[in-house]
Amino acid sequence: MTDFALRPATDADREFCFALHKASMGDYVAAIWGWDDAVQREFFDRAWDLANTQIVTVADRDVGILKLERRPEAVYIALVEIHPDHQGSGIGSAIVRQVIADADRRGRPVELDVLNVNTRAQALYRQLGFVEQYRHGDGDIKIRMRRAGPP
Repeated sequence: MTDFALRPATDADREFCFALHKASMGDYVAAIWGWDDAVQREFFDRAWDLANTQIVTVADRDVGILKLERRPEAVYIALVEIHPDHQGSGIGSAIVRQVIADADRRGRPVELDVLNVNTRAQALYRQLGFVEQYRHGDGDIKIRMRRAGPP
């Protein structure tokens, strides 16, 4: 398992998180809507949520972000982004496995949304036991996936 740590995000992490979003998701966003810095900044600022956001670190370096929401019906992974320099090293899978293990201990399912153009992430989530529930958004651009909790 890849060693990583999570720390609470602070407002000082805002610029890192926006730059990370652009680096990790920019191509996917551009494929659907086109990347516009001003529009993406506005969207990012509206969604900035310190209470549910953690910074992923490896060897004391910030490499990603995890945003979780504990909803009545499930644990919702609102965001997991890993910097491209660290993708493919197992960090994202390890984070999602940790979320799953915690949810399983609590008897809760885990849900998330993934962009339909992000086939790499979809494959990872399927490998981790997530199943497509439905598609939504303009032109069904998002896929809601769910991993049931323990029986």
